[in-house]
Amino acid sequence: MSDASHSTDIAIIGAGPVGLFAVFEAGMLGLKSHVIDALDMVGGQCSALYPEKPIFDIPAHPQIAGQDLIHELAKQADPFEPTYHLGQQVTKLEKRDDGRFTLVTTKGTVIDAGAVVIAAGCGAFGPNKPPMDGLEEYEGSGGVQYYVKRRADFAGKNVVIAGGGDSAVDWALSLHDIAAKVMVVHRRPKFRAAPDSSAKLQALAEAGKIEMVIPYQLKGLKGENGILSHVVVATLKGEERELEADHLLPFFGLAMELGPIADWGLNLEKNHIGVKQATMETSVPGIFAIGDIATYEHKLKLILSGFAEGASAIHAARAYMFPDKEFHFEYSTTTGVPNE
Repeated sequence: MSDASHSTDIAIIGAGPVGLFAVFEAGMLGLKSHVIDALDMVGGQCSALYPEKPIFDIPAHPQIAGQDLIHELAKQADPFEPTYHLGQQVTKLEKRDDGRFTLVTTKGTVIDAGAVVIAAGCGAFGPNKPPMDGLEEYEGSGGVQYYVKRRADFAGKNVVIAGGGDSAVDWALSLHDIAAKVMVVHRRPKFRAAPDSSAKLQALAEAGKIEMVIPYQLKGLKGENGILSHVVVATLKGEERELEADHLLPFFGLAMELGPIADWGLNLEKNHIGVKQATMETSVPGIFAIGDIATYEHKLKLILSGFAEGASAIHAARAYMFPDKEFHFEYSTTTGVPNE
């Protein structure tokens, strides 16, 4: 046993939806969890980037906002009394001779753990910003935003959304009924979003409720004293338009950085951690990866996939910690959960 300020069965790196569900799975197997996250709140991207964005592919929830999902997951984990270490990043992860692990954070927290589950989403994340002059001038005033935290901020406003993926399409669908006008800028008619969402966007465009600015790309911004007034767009042929706008929401994905994770001796594949799909174990026995940061053949980057990965990882972690102990699988309907 090392001199650790904390000792636990499972150390979970990442307090997003997948990490929170892993806490529940660990609790159901009688394992204690400590959770570390660089953000000062639980929820990961759901809370930090799109707390009010509706999510449509969570089983039993035809529609649920990102923050509401986090609230329910945290409530589900609460009976197992997880310990959260928020606002700090794991900078050091070492496997000891006894097979256990020592984790050290930026705040000097030391955790002794029997197994480690990395649920760090896309790692350290930040927006991919469009190559435009003057972006910073309008970021401070809210004229240019890369995340939407409150739909109400866009009520009665002219909003330009740029991008062709799920975030751009989903926010266009979400804001069209609250904003004065929503304009979607994309370089081509085809979108990379889910087919159903793309079809809804097209239907709203045909009904005149959303303006499709195609095929255009962002070129510049106009305004005074940091207050945005127009977004300049252009075609590849140089044809320009000025769109009257109070807000520009450019959705071009997140820049992903593994940070200290890259130095932990794991099998990395293009900023992701390679795992065995059956157990979610990494190249280091006792360390598991789940959610967006994990990769394997035919991986689906869905929250619901991450939930299943979390269950597999926790069961495998228990087998790693107690290799000589025989376990019998039981359903939650049989065991129930502790009373709060």
